[in-house]
Amino acid sequence: MAEFLTGTTRGGQSWTPKFVQSIDRKQCIGCGRCFKVCGRGVLDMIGLTEDGDIVDAFDDEAEKKIMTVKEAANCIGCESCSKVCSKSCITHAPVAA
Repeated sequence: MAEFLTGTTRGGQSWTPKFVQSIDRKQCIGCGRCFKVCGRGVLDMIGLTEDGDIVDAFDDEAEKKIMTVKEAANCIGCESCSKVCSKSCITHAPVAA
């Protein structure tokens, strides 16, 4: 698995992928930009009720829509989701050796 920990860019520069870890629910505004930029199915939108219960994002009970990490294993570590996030609520980290 060591071959996935670091790599090089096309230009020969060293590059370490940083994989999505979490999304701060308090910061996220549910705009969906991160969802749109990720072609790997890593993220999903959910709804939160007034009591903080998770429901379908388009359920009438949903008071707030936020993004969540659905399939972290699909992440390739490109960090595109963080680059489009206006609230800086997505955290990433390299794979621990």
